[in-house]
Amino acid sequence: MNRGNLSRRGFLQRSTLALTAAGLPGWHVRQVLAAEDDKAAAKEDDVLKVGIIGIGSQGGPQARGSRMQSRARQLIGDVLRLNRKNIRFTAVCDVDTRHLEEGAAALQRMGHQVKAYKDYRELNDSRDVDVVFVATPDHWHALCAIDALKKGKHVYCEKPLTLTVAEAKAIVQVAEKTGKVFQTGNQQRSDYNGRFRLACELVRNGRIGKIKRIEARINDNPQSDSLPAVTPPPELDWDFWLGPTPKTDYLFKEANGRVMTNCHYEFRWWYTWSGGKLTDWGAHHIDIGQWALNKDFDGPVSVYGVGSPPNPAPNSYSCHKDFDVTYTYADGTEMIATSKGENGVKFIGEDGRWLFVSRGKLEASDKKIIEEPLPSNAERLPVSGGHMFNFFECIKTGNKPICHAGIGASSVIVCHIGTIALRLGKKLKWDPKAHQFDDAEANRMLSRPYRAPWKLEV
Repeated sequence: MNRGNLSRRGFLQRSTLALTAAGLPGWHVRQVLAAEDDKAAAKEDDVLKVGIIGIGSQGGPQARGSRMQSRARQLIGDVLRLNRKNIRFTAVCDVDTRHLEEGAAALQRMGHQVKAYKDYRELNDSRDVDVVFVATPDHWHALCAIDALKKGKHVYCEKPLTLTVAEAKAIVQVAEKTGKVFQTGNQQRSDYNGRFRLACELVRNGRIGKIKRIEARINDNPQSDSLPAVTPPPELDWDFWLGPTPKTDYLFKEANGRVMTNCHYEFRWWYTWSGGKLTDWGAHHIDIGQWALNKDFDGPVSVYGVGSPPNPAPNSYSCHKDFDVTYTYADGTEMIATSKGENGVKFIGEDGRWLFVSRGKLEASDKKIIEEPLPSNAERLPVSGGHMFNFFECIKTGNKPICHAGIGASSVIVCHIGTIALRLGKKLKWDPKAHQFDDAEANRMLSRPYRAPWKLEV
């Protein structure tokens, strides 16, 4: 929501109509608008200079390997919507010079004087950067974020927070040691008019009775045929893009308007650089399941995954096409990360009661579950005023953000143990405090060797 030129009264009237038309109950709408009022009243503070690692593409046919706008470009929009004159973009970094030059030029056109870097370490060294956005492919998140923290920067790191469990634990250690503000990009805790927060509040307050099952519906993984090895485009530093992951050929094919590669955007469908939908959408919906169960800093005690194996042909997408990964918690509650069903999170309770939430809607087996206000003594969850707003407010106040490193790590760890169980086809016991399986083979997959000269150093 953006007030623009509307008066307070006009803004409230228009926003109330829009939110109630979206199916949100009046009592919740009033809470959301109160948070908007608090946001509007927030005072600007000292100038904060932002650098972006992984500026990515604006999208479109010219973006080799991706026709989608990069996450970094979306984050720029989130900042601009804050309407804060004290936030300035000063640096961008990318190993693809076409993305780097176009991204820098776009910010220059917006009035931001930015310097372009190909090496993230040089951006992190800059005294003209206070805040770093990490929006790289997954396998770079940990190294870029840890380096920024150690160099005194506040960090907003995109989800999934890391590529491995070991990396997640390392980020938490460094964030706690440095004391810098760290926000993980699990924006469903803050945005979408508070739908996900409301769903979690209703679940925590027993509106559907004891939770028996959560379905984190995250869609299936794209598949490909065997992709040819080709010469990387001249603007891409392919060796730097690979970084700590194994030396690999650059793969690319375009057929019938579809781009298939192991690089821009499509890296998500390879276990080498990501975890498929289990870490892509799972980082969002599994996080909401954890929040509803009050399991931040905790997790399930066992995990089992089944799914359709990917194409066995060499140089083809390696993530399972479809899957059901079942997480069991100590009290017997199950959360199933599944490729089936409408994208969103379904909470199933007692006596046939259920609640479903997605970015576009909130539904229940009985309208009263949503429409009846929670009592004054109900358990309430934090209202952040928006994910990016919350991040910059915490830089000012020194408070921890709504999805700080510890929370982001605990949620992504649940995603990672799911991919491990799926890939091994085993039912595994899991210790959510010690972060260990009961299986030696599975434990070896909690970390990965780094290609020299890269090292994970806490």
